[in-house]
Amino acid sequence: MTAFLGMPARAPRGVGQLRGDLPFPAAAREALGNAQLRSNLGRATATIRAKRAAVVDEVPDWAGLRAAGAAIKDAVLADLGSHLIRLEEQVVAHGGRVHWARDANEANRIVTDLVRATGERDVVKVKSMTTQEIGLNEALAEAGISAWETDLAELIVQLADDRPSHILVPAIHRNRTEIRDIFRREMGRVGVPAPPHLSEDPHELAEAARLHLRARFLTARVAISGANFAVAETGTLAVVESEGNGRMCLTLPETLITVMGIEKVVPTWRDLEVYLQLLPRSSTGERMNPYTSMWTGVHPGDGPLEFHLVLLDNGRSATLADPHGRAALRCIRCSACLNVCPVYERVGGHAYGSVYPGPIGAVLSPQLTGAKDNPSLPFASSLCGACYDVCPVAIDIPTMLVHLRSEVVAASGPKPERAAMAGVSWVMRRPRLYTVALRLSRVARLFGRRGAIRRLPPPLSAWTRTRDLPLPPAETFRDWWVRTHGSP
Repeated sequence: MTAFLGMPARAPRGVGQLRGDLPFPAAAREALGNAQLRSNLGRATATIRAKRAAVVDEVPDWAGLRAAGAAIKDAVLADLGSHLIRLEEQVVAHGGRVHWARDANEANRIVTDLVRATGERDVVKVKSMTTQEIGLNEALAEAGISAWETDLAELIVQLADDRPSHILVPAIHRNRTEIRDIFRREMGRVGVPAPPHLSEDPHELAEAARLHLRARFLTARVAISGANFAVAETGTLAVVESEGNGRMCLTLPETLITVMGIEKVVPTWRDLEVYLQLLPRSSTGERMNPYTSMWTGVHPGDGPLEFHLVLLDNGRSATLADPHGRAALRCIRCSACLNVCPVYERVGGHAYGSVYPGPIGAVLSPQLTGAKDNPSLPFASSLCGACYDVCPVAIDIPTMLVHLRSEVVAASGPKPERAAMAGVSWVMRRPRLYTVALRLSRVARLFGRRGAIRRLPPPLSAWTRTRDLPLPPAETFRDWWVRTHGSP
């Protein structure tokens, strides 16, 4: 832990996959032109929303459970260093090793060196947002090591040479026909081929993936995972999933390497109980996950012979230091906010550039990199508040977005809009000038048509290019008051 005291304030530029090549408005405009994408997203998010609502309604005190989840996380963040030290002590006491990584580059180097030490050139992976964040697969590939995804949706994305577009369902932007075509075309190129007459029936697609992955599971000697939670009091790591691929990766290989963000720690097993109720209901609309795998260190004759835990910062310490933004570290990666977001539903995850899309990505990514490195993401929201309503740990995303927007504007330097707003503020603090300005505003009525102003001359044309401006009243409230009451 002491090595973390000299961490950079933010993740260095170019590290990991937290920013895109295009600003959000440009990427979103391109995505909106894809009708198939919008159709796929609309159907999938509607289905997940309905399932979540049904199982949440079954809980007699969901609000209380949600408040408990938020309180536990806040308490952990208030004393994060102590919990991480305790976690390290317990992992080591049970035969594991702990590595501390300041940023994505350091984490990638640690994992690459650990894999090289085994002499292996292939690893299997459990679905992990943290390893996507740091670009681990690409770093391993540069070192001549192939990382094979075993989650069904991640497998689809990898075979298609695509990128994930959702935290929970990475291939949500693909339909069954597209998946069938990907399996037919790509599986044989890298392993066990798909059946020649594979249909788009979900059972056949799942069986094709099962046969393809089985050879990987039975031959892999090294596995890499993330972790949903880590229990400090015992050094126990936990992964929840729905397919069983995680269980295969966590038990069959000889070496297991887990990369975990430092915010994933919880103090006790009783705390973990709260999140094992919140997470499945919020993510997959299930009362509990089909597979909840937990492991503590190494045990001869049972599971991996060697266990390494890589604790990753990558901008989290800087986020923790921000009183306005640290609540984003409560996030348990359930993706409930994505499934209710009207913006995400129309543009998909790729438009956000970061591996963390949707509302939580719009607040988390700029904080991990610094708002100046992700200036468009805080504006990727309508501020409707649906994300806050469904968040199982009560992260007030809309308020954070407003705060981040102010940071972006403050860092952008002098602009005509800022100068105009400063001028308006100066006038409004002087009642006589404000009265005169209100009367002069009637001149804008000359530009009106059918009750609205649709075009103004430059530089104000930038405003009316994308929105209509209501006509100012023919009589101001102050003038009406004087006319009807006789005094200002």
